[in-house]
Amino acid sequence: MPPPPATGREQEVGPGQDNTLAKEAKKAAAHEPDPQHPDDAISEAKPSIGRELYALFRDMLRGRKGWPMLRLSVAILVVLIGNMFGQVRLNQWNGAFFDAVEKRATGAFFDQLLVFLVIVAVLLALVVAQTWLQERLKIRLRQRLTQVLLDLWLRPNHAYQLGFMGKSGSQPDQRMQEDCRLFSELSTELGVGMLQALLLLVSFIGVLWGLSSPVTFTIAGNAITIPGYMVWVAVGYAGIGSGLTWLVGRPLIRLNTERYAREADLRFALVRVNESAESVALYNGEPDERRSLDDFVEAVLKASRRLSGGLARLTWITSGYGWLAIVVPILAAAPDYFAGRLSFGEMMMVVGAFNQVQSALRYFVDNFPKIADWRSAVLRVATFRQAALDLDEVAAENRRIDIAPHPKGWLSFEGVSIALNDGSILIEDATAEIKPGERVLIMGESGAGKSTLFRAISGLWPWGSGKVRVPKPEEMMFLPQRPYLPLGTLRAAISYPTSPDTFDDSDVRAALERCGLGEFLDMLDRHERWDRTLSLGQQQRVAFARVILHKPCWVFMDEATSALDEDNQASMLALFENELKGASVLSIGHRPGLEEFHTRTLHIRKTSEGAILLTRPARAAKPKLGPKWIGRFRRKLRPSQVQEG
Repeated sequence: MPPPPATGREQEVGPGQDNTLAKEAKKAAAHEPDPQHPDDAISEAKPSIGRELYALFRDMLRGRKGWPMLRLSVAILVVLIGNMFGQVRLNQWNGAFFDAVEKRATGAFFDQLLVFLVIVAVLLALVVAQTWLQERLKIRLRQRLTQVLLDLWLRPNHAYQLGFMGKSGSQPDQRMQEDCRLFSELSTELGVGMLQALLLLVSFIGVLWGLSSPVTFTIAGNAITIPGYMVWVAVGYAGIGSGLTWLVGRPLIRLNTERYAREADLRFALVRVNESAESVALYNGEPDERRSLDDFVEAVLKASRRLSGGLARLTWITSGYGWLAIVVPILAAAPDYFAGRLSFGEMMMVVGAFNQVQSALRYFVDNFPKIADWRSAVLRVATFRQAALDLDEVAAENRRIDIAPHPKGWLSFEGVSIALNDGSILIEDATAEIKPGERVLIMGESGAGKSTLFRAISGLWPWGSGKVRVPKPEEMMFLPQRPYLPLGTLRAAISYPTSPDTFDDSDVRAALERCGLGEFLDMLDRHERWDRTLSLGQQQRVAFARVILHKPCWVFMDEATSALDEDNQASMLALFENELKGASVLSIGHRPGLEEFHTRTLHIRKTSEGAILLTRPARAAKPKLGPKWIGRFRRKLRPSQVQEG
């Protein structure tokens, strides 16, 4: 996994910028492979389906969480065996009933109708039980598979780094929602259907063999006898249909995989435009976005058109096979019936058994489109799982920054170099040490790698070399420019990443009021999209309220006050003089006056070989805060605090 090309914070693609997603959609619509991604979604059909299925089910059945799936599977097997005996008994009733019809025996006719009602009642109960158990198994299977993928995806730093694993790690939303749904539903339906077909095949082959008289052919004066010829007719007929289905329908696997990939791209593009609707509107970029989305839609439609053509070609085989199946068993049994070796009831038993045998054998024919759909879902889920498993191993094969705890609980950089995927160095030989209680400002021009250095500290960006020694993870908190606000209540957003029940209500309210968000006190338990309801400045103040509650010893801020006015910025930074006094602060910022808050400044300066880290010594005999900062702090402190000062 080469290091990704991104430098600094990610940029939104807006009107007038290079829309790489649109280019990918055009390539997909033209059915052109992407040279930068040889593991394109279409090539995902290459891995062994058996090996991938084994790995997936091994993970799902591991531990006690797999027992409900096993219990449901055993219950379904018991119901299917009962259904098999019921079908055999129904076939026997079929012969007795039509014999009564042929003989015009009224009493036997009505007796057989009563027997039929009993058999149907039992079979109906079994079918209902099978349906209920099958639906429950789908739910359990989806639950367990989603849990497995979520565990892999949400390992520390994996969700971020999987985005750099190419197509195999892309679109996690579709892999864990749509593909998991398809996998669970189709695996259950196809698995239960295949098992049922196998049980019926075993039972009715014996019935058909017993009812079939041997056929003798004379070739070159030699008599050749074929016992149980009806069985061989059923096997031959199903074999021809299955072979033709495989030849005609094999491209459906690739076409389904391609369609899912294009659908995922379209959904991602739509969500992205929706999330950036305000920016698009401010640029008057709707026409440009419409052109880009048209490319995605065209890619989906092109993939769907290819798939529809393949399905239409396959329908010639499946439908023709189904229509011929009506008369083939009657034609095969007719010689024995007209010769008097079979009664009318026995002939109907032969036809029924033949239909059951060839129905079991033609399971592949009837379900090939569904099998192709299932196989695509299996491989997309499996490749995503494998990408998550391989992430650490693949990353270790490249240059990697050594991140480990500092023996004294400090923060230090020892010869750290941060690399890009083209081999260039973003930051070269960064060496510095930050002690507890220091407030350090990192400055530098845009693109010099300040945000990437922060990612390296957190472990998000492992590409490079050198050593980073960090404090204990539970003592650190990172404040990005745009804070993450989870779905749910405002209380949950302030308490994140811990549970909302972790903190007392009075503490949460005090933190909210301290950060100038008192107007939201009555909305703490309201469910909203708070990332849209609150302005960016208010979101940044929510992040500082979060800091007040968690009280970390080390706070890392990446432009965390960029959306605040000077007074609000002063109020938030005053936290480190009062509520969080003694906390260490490492921050990125460009706004004037920030140097007065920090006790030390590190400059990242670009050179031809890469950016270098320069240390500006702390100014001697200078108070921690200048007069104008003290004034701003005092204006924002509560009256009691001002009087005490």
